[in-house]
Amino acid sequence: MQLLRDSNIEPIIINYLLSVPGIDELRSISKKLNLHPSRWIRKSEKDYKNNNLGKYLNDEDKLYDAMIKYPKIIERPIVIKGDKAIIGRPPENVFTLIK
Repeated sequence: MQLLRDSNIEPIIINYLLSVPGIDELRSISKKLNLHPSRWIRKSEKDYKNNNLGKYLNDEDKLYDAMIKYPKIIERPIVIKGDKAIIGRPPENVFTLIK
């Protein structure tokens, strides 16, 4: 967050635990990240493990459904600028969007 603010960019913060993204938004984020959804879910999360979601790693639709049902498994933070997005961990990844 501070990297963005230091670059005079005030981010819009979306708390997806309170406002869960729909499948179209998740597809859009995946496209902007240029990553299959299996690459931006948190496999160490309790919801991931307890619901045996690993069996869906090759099924985009099932992963999107799981992200909607268990939003804690969505990697965070995701920073979006236009048609590009990055996962903000490590924080230095943000530099790829603000250059």
